[in-house]
Amino acid sequence: MNDSIFHLIRLAERFNDALLIRFYENYSHPIGISSILALHQLHLQGPSKPTAVAKELGYTPGSITNVANKLINQDYAVRQYDEQDRRKVLLAITEQGEQALTDAQQTGHTLRQALFETLTDKEVEQFLSIYEKLLQQLEK
Repeated sequence: MNDSIFHLIRLAERFNDALLIRFYENYSHPIGISSILALHQLHLQGPSKPTAVAKELGYTPGSITNVANKLINQDYAVRQYDEQDRRKVLLAITEQGEQALTDAQQTGHTLRQALFETLTDKEVEQFLSIYEKLLQQLEK
């Protein structure tokens, strides 16, 4: 049983690596997954303190600073200052950031759709059942 579990874990890691490689082969923006996740958070929440984005995504303050600087340098995000308290700095997604996020979502959707089309209906049902069971275990 242990050998099978370790083999499964290794296959899952290889799958994720291959999926990321394929994603980047088809994605035209020069940003990584961490930046895409930050853009998604800004899209959902609107202008936010970088610390709030970091907390939501499980990033350290140092890592969100690096992500924010990259996004700002590439015009995917901007710093906004609170009119009431100029010491408060917010991070906001730009129109170019919205486009990068849309492109990432479309690239991911197209990739997953092509990938999962290789499964039969029965395999999809089994896959769903297994993932639902594993997710329930994580959410306990």
